[in-house]
Amino acid sequence: MSWLPDDFVHPVLVPLPGSGHHLRPIREADTPLDYPAVMGSRERLWTIFGPAWGWPAATMTYEADRADLLRHEKEIAAHQSFNYALFDAAETALLGCVYIDPPERAGADGEISWWVVDELVGSKVEQALDELVPQWIAADWPFEQPRFLGRDISWSDWLALPEHPGR
Repeated sequence: MSWLPDDFVHPVLVPLPGSGHHLRPIREADTPLDYPAVMGSRERLWTIFGPAWGWPAATMTYEADRADLLRHEKEIAAHQSFNYALFDAAETALLGCVYIDPPERAGADGEISWWVVDELVGSKVEQALDELVPQWIAADWPFEQPRFLGRDISWSDWLALPEHPGR
């Protein structure tokens, strides 16, 4: 059984209200913008995602990031999982990501997490993203029990949950 309905069409462009920024599915071609965004915020991102995902490693290379983005692009096309990149209006800067994944842990039908680059922590853009993501998931995604990792449950509490029965 798929985690999404067969007829589900994922959003391809999501404006961030009041900012001129937007979300869109990430692509391998975004590596020149993604790599500096991730590595420029790597230490903080490791404190968030490292214990659960082992990401981003201090040794991550540009080529490894490119391969990772190609994998994400293929997973998006197959509706296996989703990675939406946060861009400025002209797509000259990648400023964060939103991950929408099938549940790994019991009690949810979708697991969502997100981040912004260090320069945007505490900014109006981060606040707008924090407000948008739960609203967008409720409006445009077919989840009945979405879980917002690091938001409505801590990462350590999430790691302690039993595996999702469908895994």
